[in-house]
Amino acid sequence: MKSKRNGNNNPLSDLISDDVFELLHSYDIITDKLIRDYQIRKKFRTLIALNMNPTEASKALVEDYSSLKACTIKKIGTGKPADKKEEEKFN
Repeated sequence: MKSKRNGNNNPLSDLISDDVFELLHSYDIITDKLIRDYQIRKKFRTLIALNMNPTEASKALVEDYSSLKACTIKKIGTGKPADKKEEEKFN
């Protein structure tokens, strides 16, 4: 089992209680990648709601997630892979 996170650090507090989060995280049911992807989807949807198109929203999120390419962020945000033409827009 993983050790507990420090303090009250539940990035999914809008979905689950701190106790449930700690339990699921300790058994690796909730992983850091899952948390990152959830946060990307949430921010992506917020930007789309502000009338950004998916390509613009992806590029804007690269600043927060510099280890990821914009096309990867778009895949996470939309839940579907980009086609070849779409990936060319990011290069």
